[in-house]
Amino acid sequence: MAEITASMVKDLREKTGAGMMDCKKALNETAGDLDAAVDWLRKKGLAAAAKKASRVAAEGLVGVRAEGTRGAVVELNAETDFVARNDTFQGLVETLTGLVLAEGDDLEALQGKAYPETGRTVAEELTHQVATIGENMNLRRAQVLAVSAGVIAAYVHNAVRPGLGRIGVLVALESEGDPAKLANLGKSLAMHVAAAAPQFLNREAVDAGALEHERKVLSEQARESGKPENIIEKMVEGRLRKYYEEVCLLEQIYVLDNESKIQKVVDAAAKDIGAPIALTGFARFNLGDGIEKEEKDFAAEVAQQLNK
Repeated sequence: MAEITASMVKDLREKTGAGMMDCKKALNETAGDLDAAVDWLRKKGLAAAAKKASRVAAEGLVGVRAEGTRGAVVELNAETDFVARNDTFQGLVETLTGLVLAEGDDLEALQGKAYPETGRTVAEELTHQVATIGENMNLRRAQVLAVSAGVIAAYVHNAVRPGLGRIGVLVALESEGDPAKLANLGKSLAMHVAAAAPQFLNREAVDAGALEHERKVLSEQARESGKPENIIEKMVEGRLRKYYEEVCLLEQIYVLDNESKIQKVVDAAAKDIGAPIALTGFARFNLGDGIEKEEKDFAAEVAQQLNK
């Protein structure tokens, strides 16, 4: 029998949209023959899910759950915003968020975990729900934050029900201080993150490539002024400080008072609580970020549906 490699499973999954475990089984059953494996999946009733896999899934929901010192955020995409109102889909996102909280945010490993009360794996359940609900779905990303002491605070913007919405945020506060006060601070900071969309925690976390690109752009802008190189260098450094204030959470201006930097807000809270506080991380998932949405003529789309 031919050896079934991860690359073969990936190729079959991309071709059919079926779950990884189903793809692996299909390849085993067909001795690694890709075309035969596609037919095997179709014969097993997975064709409906496979046909939908090529359609863009940019809607759906972000799920968030925080329990004490640990929190998880998950994005599950579907094709239309109508699905976000579907109780079954909402329950699916809630369950997946709970699984990520318990099992971790390695999506490949998660696909093989048991989905509660179904006898199916997570991958198999997603395929089942694609066929049931009738839209392509994609478990796009997940992230877990944890602290050894303190709280993970959560916030959902445009929530359709608790823990589910279009923007989900987690904030990690490391501290031995009063958990209730930390939770209040954390929620306010999470609301700030939702509104201000920072890209990095602090200057040290800024991606070297992004920083070099920004420096190059600012240098070219400054040279247009015609000033000498030593002045240009000072101009660039001044503009980089402004860049850091825009993209680094700890250097952003707090949206709730439009005055204090986030680091000063955390320091002031530490004095009030009577214990040091470190904002050690955050996660912000905005539904559909970075997904290229397909623009269709509505009348043509209706005609296409009628001709299926």
